[in-house]
Amino acid sequence: MASLYEIPIEQINGIGTKRGQLYRKLGIDTAGALVRFYPRAYEDWSNITSIENAQSGETVCIKASLSSPVRQAVVSGGRILATVIVTDGYSEMKIAFFNNRYISSMLRTGSEYLFYGKFTLNYNTPEMINPTFALTGASESVPIHPIYSQVAGLSTKHIEKSVRSVLDMLPETVKDPIPENIRKRYSLPPLKSVLWDIHFPKSMDEAENAKRRLIFEELLVLVLGLSSIKTLSLERSDVIIENDHTDEFLGYLPFTLTNAQKRAIDDCISDMKHNDKAMNRLVQGDVGSGKTMVAGGAAYTCIKNGYQAAMMVPTEILAQQHYQTFSEIFENTDVKVRLLTGSMTAKQKRTILSELAEGEIDFIVGTHSLISETVVFNNLGLVITDEQHRFGVRQRSQLLSKGKNPHLLVMSATPIPRTLALIIYGDLDISIVNEMPPGRQKVDTFLIDDSVRERAYGFLKKQIEEGRQCYIVCPAVENSDTGLTGVEEYTEKIRAGALKSCRVECLHGKMKASVKDEIMNKFVTGEIDVLVSTTVIEVGVSVSNAVIMMIENAERFGLSQLHQLRGRVGRGKHKSYCILVSNAKSEEARKRLNALCQTNDGFKIADEDLKLRGPGDFFGSRQHGLPELKIADLAENIEVMHEAQEASKEIMNDYLNPDCSELRSLRAEVSMLFNNVGQKLN
Repeated sequence: MASLYEIPIEQINGIGTKRGQLYRKLGIDTAGALVRFYPRAYEDWSNITSIENAQSGETVCIKASLSSPVRQAVVSGGRILATVIVTDGYSEMKIAFFNNRYISSMLRTGSEYLFYGKFTLNYNTPEMINPTFALTGASESVPIHPIYSQVAGLSTKHIEKSVRSVLDMLPETVKDPIPENIRKRYSLPPLKSVLWDIHFPKSMDEAENAKRRLIFEELLVLVLGLSSIKTLSLERSDVIIENDHTDEFLGYLPFTLTNAQKRAIDDCISDMKHNDKAMNRLVQGDVGSGKTMVAGGAAYTCIKNGYQAAMMVPTEILAQQHYQTFSEIFENTDVKVRLLTGSMTAKQKRTILSELAEGEIDFIVGTHSLISETVVFNNLGLVITDEQHRFGVRQRSQLLSKGKNPHLLVMSATPIPRTLALIIYGDLDISIVNEMPPGRQKVDTFLIDDSVRERAYGFLKKQIEEGRQCYIVCPAVENSDTGLTGVEEYTEKIRAGALKSCRVECLHGKMKASVKDEIMNKFVTGEIDVLVSTTVIEVGVSVSNAVIMMIENAERFGLSQLHQLRGRVGRGKHKSYCILVSNAKSEEARKRLNALCQTNDGFKIADEDLKLRGPGDFFGSRQHGLPELKIADLAENIEVMHEAQEASKEIMNDYLNPDCSELRSLRAEVSMLFNNVGQKLN
């Protein structure tokens, strides 16, 4: 297999330079890559149906011969329409082909064909439009036909032919990357037969068996790659934490932490005290579960052991809120907390930078300003990043590089099912904060449609008259022809209508950062009653006086994202509400939204989202930098993922030994898979 990856795609028979460019558009640049370009679907021609028994709307295979010659005509738009009548000996069917001028020479009277396509009844006349077809003898010897993703100018037939050419080039014995003992334990067929079976199966069962083997292999490669990154990142830390000061920290708090918060702090201290490696920990918790206090506890112990701590957050407003929180917590201690943001004056920055370099600042809270070259620490021991998905690995590494292998604590308020969390955060240990602090408000959630919109506005006005504030979230900046509500036009509409007596402002991602910050600050200080926004308000900022979250076109959002938005309210002493507005009629959409009305548990919601929508909410836009999988589906293949994780534990020690020749092919696959995410794995 390795040698096939050295053969450029253009050198395969029948491809050449021009077609090679089309293959490269599909990400296929070598013969090896073509073999690993799996079919997206199959046409099963083995189950032949009679015209009489075919059901309208179904995709079927019908054996028939021509009972009339092909007739061609030019129809509207200059298109060529070719029609022919075929018979299976009992019934007749009309077949239509659009824009195929060669059909009359391809279909001959007296010959028998298999026609594969969607069968319909058009005014009780059996009909197929643009079916694929082949002479019966040839088709019946290969009943399952692979269908590949295509680009214009490159047909699935050509890809099929090219794949067959490359498979014929495979040596008699193909080196299998999965060790034989693992293959036997999990009943996995050998690689060479699997590659033939995935492209040209003799039955759908054979295709499924091949697919399972390739999914296992891909997930094993993914898990080994992530485990390798984690192992390689476990550098010995120069930050020596000898004493645990958690009890002191707890004594300064005006409230009691939950057991989940205490466990997470213990995890952090335990990691930091094991100075044979740096801490690499994710604290994952629901909105409002108190992750900030976990960060405070870890920072306090680190600082009391003689080190500095730094917390990087994505926005200035969030940085200011965290700075305020930690300033209050550490007010009666000798811990000096400071803030560093881009909007500070040059003089303010110079003072902060000087104090930081001299070691006079113990805990610095800031935005990405913390990773600028001018920031120098005296003795950085702990790096904390908030809202993990907003920072790439590179930014995290830049901040870590300002110390001598400091400890890392990452906080995420996106509840993710544990199996997926182990994949997304493969380089981090995980602590889950799954209890809510006392006094945290449960947010009542309601699903409504346009018929009760005016009543909903009346409810908003009543809350505003009582001194409260509200969010309204729209899915788009501008209106669209798909019926999406845009924030700008929506804001003008309610200003002039239902909420004209209220102070209404609009916020969206296309605004300048300074304008966004100004509007958000006005909302925080109570100068705005209703903030109409896109999802830019999803991250972090706490406005305790906001009690209503109204979300338009709610069916357009994932459950986990809706839950994040709902978490913006219920942060104070007043009863809070979330109103989901949707006119969606589909049963699935209503089921999803009703699931949100029934629970406030983010982890249950994440599980439900995974069942209903797959992992798109967690892996959408590839924001986590995971490599792209060719055949495995992280939502559907959870059981195989568990098997791959078990197998990886068994072979990990040998895998990390570069002298183990048995796993050389597996190491090569890991390097190929992770090549596009910039991870050094060999």
